Amino acid sequence: MISFTLNGKTVHAEQDETLFDIAKREGLSLPHLCSGYHTHNKADGNCRLCVVEVEGERTLTASCKRTAQDGMTVHTHSERVTKSRKMIMELLISDHPERNQSPDPNAHFWQMADEVGIQTSRFSPRPTLEPDFTHPALAVNLNACIQCTNCIRACQDLQSNDVLGMFGRGARSTIAFDQNDPVFDSTCVACGECIQSCPTGALLPRDPQTGEAVTASNSLKRVDSLCPFCGVGCQLTYHVQDNRLIRVDGRDGPANEEKLCVKGRFGFDYIHHPQRLTKPLIRKEGAQKEQMDPANPLSHFREASWDEALEKAANGFKSFKGSELAGFGSAKGSNEEAYLFQKLIRSGFGTNNVDHCTRLCHASSVAALMEGIGSAAVSAPFMDALKSDVIIVIGARPAQNHPVAATYIKKAVKQGAKLIVMDPRRQALSRFADHMVQFKSGADVALLNAMIHTIIDENLVDHEYVKTYTQDFEKLRSRIQSFNPEDMAPVCGIEPDEIRKVARLYAKAKRALIFWGMGVSQHVHGTDNARCLIALALITGHIGRDGTGLHPLRGQNNVQGASDAGLIPMVYPNYQAVGDQAIHERFADFWQAELDPTPGLTVVEIIHAIQARQIKSMYIMGENPAMSDPDTTNTRKALASLDHLVVQDIFLTETAMYADVILPASAFPEKTGTFTNTNRQVQLGRQAVDPPGEAKQDLWIICEIANRLGLNWSYDHVRDVYREMSSVMPSLNGITWERLETENSLTYPNDQAVLFGDGFPTETGKGRIVPTDLIPPDEVPDTDYPFVLTTGRMLEHWHTGAMTRRAGVLDQIEALPVACLNPKEMKKRDIEAGDIITVSTRRGMVDIHARPDRDVPPGMVFIPFCFKEAAANLLTNPELDPYGKIPEVKTCAAKIEKTKTLP
Repeated sequence: MISFTLNGKTVHAEQDETLFDIAKREGLSLPHLCSGYHTHNKADGNCRLCVVEVEGERTLTASCKRTAQDGMTVHTHSERVTKSRKMIMELLISDHPERNQSPDPNAHFWQMADEVGIQTSRFSPRPTLEPDFTHPALAVNLNACIQCTNCIRACQDLQSNDVLGMFGRGARSTIAFDQNDPVFDSTCVACGECIQSCPTGALLPRDPQTGEAVTASNSLKRVDSLCPFCGVGCQLTYHVQDNRLIRVDGRDGPANEEKLCVKGRFGFDYIHHPQRLTKPLIRKEGAQKEQMDPANPLSHFREASWDEALEKAANGFKSFKGSELAGFGSAKGSNEEAYLFQKLIRSGFGTNNVDHCTRLCHASSVAALMEGIGSAAVSAPFMDALKSDVIIVIGARPAQNHPVAATYIKKAVKQGAKLIVMDPRRQALSRFADHMVQFKSGADVALLNAMIHTIIDENLVDHEYVKTYTQDFEKLRSRIQSFNPEDMAPVCGIEPDEIRKVARLYAKAKRALIFWGMGVSQHVHGTDNARCLIALALITGHIGRDGTGLHPLRGQNNVQGASDAGLIPMVYPNYQAVGDQAIHERFADFWQAELDPTPGLTVVEIIHAIQARQIKSMYIMGENPAMSDPDTTNTRKALASLDHLVVQDIFLTETAMYADVILPASAFPEKTGTFTNTNRQVQLGRQAVDPPGEAKQDLWIICEIANRLGLNWSYDHVRDVYREMSSVMPSLNGITWERLETENSLTYPNDQAVLFGDGFPTETGKGRIVPTDLIPPDEVPDTDYPFVLTTGRMLEHWHTGAMTRRAGVLDQIEALPVACLNPKEMKKRDIEAGDIITVSTRRGMVDIHARPDRDVPPGMVFIPFCFKEAAANLLTNPELDPYGKIPEVKTCAAKIEKTKTLP
């Protein structure tokens, strides 16, 4: 600690603290533009408004850059400082339109002008520039730009997108996107970080409905909540006016540090879409169960009162035995909703036939993790990439699917970490990678076992760790002999030397971290893929320490929490086995209900059971299997054949079109509840607006059905559900509702960010190494179907598109269904960009626009599964992994034919 004099007062500070931060802590307000405006944007000393006077020094100094020194004397508002600030402000105003003509008269810039006491300038204005409104999300008016460079630093340092920079020289220099391109034509991914960092209004968000720039306003209500999309769990602030979301800003949460992606910042207006369900609907007598116009539900349904709809829903369930009933919950709902939903299915329906979308994303990862280390939770948060020396990303595309998590990986590379990207397709992270290992689709086990072979063969194993913390290493050593890199190279398509290089790099690192996604899990050998990754970490000791570990990136905002809460057919909350008699009796006593001791059916198994007429009635909340399930034609036929289907949702989704009763529910910003992100951070989402029309809170709907089934539930507030849930989930010990209300985010268990430092929650306390064998994909290309089809998400759209396709900005950016092909493949087949092609598999066909994509290798076609007009899952393979019961939607055989050339 040091002491110095600040405005005549002795203050104490750390040596590395800046004068700006110290003054702020002391309650002093210093004008600022390029520092302090965005918490995590590093100070640049550019605007010179925050200058202070240090006695004995010739020049004034920028307080945001100057650190405190013992014994110095500082004046923040001396006559010299005040005079300098006024001159600087006057010069800055000369580079800006007059306030009444400014893009944002309430911008931080003008607030600082008020604080300094200058509103006009005697200096000549610079030449005007043409505003750029080419992008549906961003309004760019550089006439208001003062070149503070906040936006450049936000783009380059915070998001690592490297789109913004300076263009031109001297007085003609301007902020530019790429090579001074129009925004929409540039490589900008519309994360909006530049908007949040801009103090002048030169960069503003656009209203998704009107296209007008949205300015700052103190009259807007602000509600702190969470992003409703991927598993990163970004904290954000909703700006609300007249029960309408106006704009979104990133908040300083532990997972995002104010950052957002294009979906989180601009994808919020789906809740105001005219297709929102606002009244309960009952299918008309004789109306066919089929795909229909979601804007016209009354063609097949009639409006009903809540009493009538709930009675019909509940009475329908009562008419079937427990074994004939099933429920799909949602990873988009809160922990409380997931808990009550599975409790209803188990205690009200009398069955364990309850599942959700984790079955279609990380079920095989969970199976391998539970088997190997006794826990399905990530061992370290994605922010730990900043503490790693080597990072492996395999079967995941974080820059597209988890963009904010990707910022930590990109920053780690800039700080010197080595990045290994392993995937059949290249991706945005490839340009950051030291090694882009582009292996053949479905050859994960061959590649990973060849790496394990290298590590064991070259004695790069951490023998002390293996001895202390693992078991069955000798089984692995014996099995791995047949996986030498020379033999595996033809199988996986990677040269032996490259395999050895990446294996050595990972094994020799002091700290190494593995991220993976559905490219690993969605295979018939998905569990084996994850077993290999677990073995890599265990034999090298890269787990249980900062900057090390295993992190399966969760796809939806509450996949982790919904799984924790028991929305899985074989376990109660906290992964307690339904087949364990003591556990079964404990829950039966706690819920005061008779419970089925037999594990239930999974998502795809339930569809098969419907076809076999074993399941006759279903309750589906917030899931869309008619778009997300593989071999969707079969799934839709199954849903249509149900005797009784109740769907609870916010839109007439492709699944709701087969319902007998539709219950209009609440969207994410319309509810309060807890959500658990991919880092195991339990966070509080707060209601910002009311549901439209007669739509109701999901918890209310679940409770109403439960009570009509005779369960007599009574919860006055969502906190009551949380307290009940946490009482049967030891992982939530210490995470009280009251703490969440004040702290917003808490990590389970016991605030531990990194797990397994002293062993694993297995019977032996050791991690189990499970050897694997080569299992080919269920379908491989042949003469009839010579292509590999793979599916996934895209940056602008999420999951089945039910939300993002109804978000104005997002759907303008990516409006048409596309199939991505290598440009060489397109040239070979005389296909131009935009041409309509027919992609076929043994299950179906879709007509879709062709898009050239160099990231896709020849012989492969990639289709996002968010477009209902060309649903990718009409084509995918339902064959299951035997352990995780997850379908192989990541690879199947396909063929391509040119259908139509567009003018």
